[in-house]
Amino acid sequence: MEPLTPPAAAPRPLAPLARELAALPPSLGPVRVIGVDGHAGSGKSTFAGRLSEALGGAPVLHLDDVATHEELFGWTERLRAQVLDPLAAGRAAHWAPYDWVARRFGPERALEPPRVLIVEGVGAGRRALRPHLARLMWMEMPREQSWGRGRSRDGRELSLFWDGWERAERAHFTDDPSRPFADTLVRQSGTGYEWSSGADATALRALFVAESDELPRS
Repeated sequence: MEPLTPPAAAPRPLAPLARELAALPPSLGPVRVIGVDGHAGSGKSTFAGRLSEALGGAPVLHLDDVATHEELFGWTERLRAQVLDPLAAGRAAHWAPYDWVARRFGPERALEPPRVLIVEGVGAGRRALRPHLARLMWMEMPREQSWGRGRSRDGRELSLFWDGWERAERAHFTDDPSRPFADTLVRQSGTGYEWSSGADATALRALFVAESDELPRS
């Protein structure tokens, strides 16, 4: 039996989506936090960068900056203390991005509360973050395809890291899936992006419910 494939839609410019996101009510103090989640290698960083441009330069927080080799997904409290709590109170966030080559945290960065903040990375839609999001977006690309793209991008020298990453990501999404809770599903095409929100996104999620590691758990 052939796998179900969601109906194709014409790629659209991101400006209308950006206007929609900017018009959302604040979700964290004065800030509208937009989560961009998906499997590693699914194009989250590129999409977040282009969405940032469409939003007039909205800041992007990469979750790779708060994760470490030892805490691939154990960064929730660090993010809360350094970013979420200050922004919720209308204060500047302060965090020190992790250097994945030097294996240590680098110089501190500061961010005054913006109108819109994009948080991108695997786990951006985890249950601890969802209450703070104005919109959760999921990059709609199958796990194996995403991981294959990531491995190809990073080269053979990082193959051992990817072996460990795949196990950690699979365990994370089994326990704490994001996709079933996404407000918007984003698919990359050859000429841009297409997305579905609301009832359309719900229908598309149902087509992929067979991915057992992304079923919601109580």
